[in-house]
Amino acid sequence: MKPHNLLVLTGGGTAGHVMPHVALLPYFREKGWDLLYIGSHAMERDLMATHEVEFVSISSGKLRRYFSWQNMRDVFRVFVGFLQALWILLRRRPRAIFSKGGYVSVPVCFAGWLLRIPVVTHESDFSPGLATQLIARVAHRVFYSFPESKRFFAAGKGLYTGNPVRKEIGEGNLERGLQVCGFSQTGLPILLVMGGSLGALALNHFVYHNLDVLLQRFRVIHITGQQKNRTLMRDGYCAFSYVHQELPDLYAITQLALSRAGANSLFELEALGIPMILVPLESGSRGDQVENAKLMMQAGKAQMIRQAALTYPSFEKAVTGLPLRELHKPVFVDKAQQIILKEIAVFF
Repeated sequence: MKPHNLLVLTGGGTAGHVMPHVALLPYFREKGWDLLYIGSHAMERDLMATHEVEFVSISSGKLRRYFSWQNMRDVFRVFVGFLQALWILLRRRPRAIFSKGGYVSVPVCFAGWLLRIPVVTHESDFSPGLATQLIARVAHRVFYSFPESKRFFAAGKGLYTGNPVRKEIGEGNLERGLQVCGFSQTGLPILLVMGGSLGALALNHFVYHNLDVLLQRFRVIHITGQQKNRTLMRDGYCAFSYVHQELPDLYAITQLALSRAGANSLFELEALGIPMILVPLESGSRGDQVENAKLMMQAGKAQMIRQAALTYPSFEKAVTGLPLRELHKPVFVDKAQQIILKEIAVFF
């Protein structure tokens, strides 16, 4: 690897902190940049292995805004991670560091700042998480996905880009999508139900309890997630625990989506012009999905239902407020990668 041509990528903890990196990998390679990913979880390691990106693991700990005895342990882990990142960066001397947030990115970015390596970071959600807030203090640039997020970042440092979306998302095939689901070319409109990378019990239960009435109006594609799920056999119903290569084809035939409001899913659906009914995750989160969903609703691209209010009547009411997408090959639009590449290229 040529150190003078090296870009370090970092971020992790959830797929939301990794998939935008995956979306940008082909463009980084087109530039001829060498890549090194610094992470801490098996999910990040496995994704990078799939895309043949060198991966190095460091220690990381959760950053909490509240008192917990675990803070003492995790502060030590973050310090160890900082020393590990410092050693890696000293040896490899990258041109720049591109962070997608998450706990592991904080020691990497602060080590880079100490070594005078330019740091850029990207926030997918409307409001920045704690990791992004910390990294923003040492970053040259802070990219953000929603134009309304401008208020959170210093003038001259923040830059609205949108959220990078994988190019292959727009390469789905209508015929393959229908075939994999066993659907015909004609029939009821197609509803896609998905709860993000881990699935969503609330959405799954909604489908299970209302499937008969849903099938009177839609054909249903149901991505359940890696959970213990019911086995349902119905005409017009197709379920997957997890999809990978099939997802672009499923998107190609989707006319309406019922989804959580994680940033990656939102921007994939938006890039393909798929109308959304969003049921944001609320418990156990900082409220970022609720904020994301509200902004999409205000832009006229979605309807939102709070999880406690998710019933068939509330779903039916939300459907009436959205035009269904015509069943045709989607037009893919993603300008985020152009802006981000231009900003990072300055350091090469």
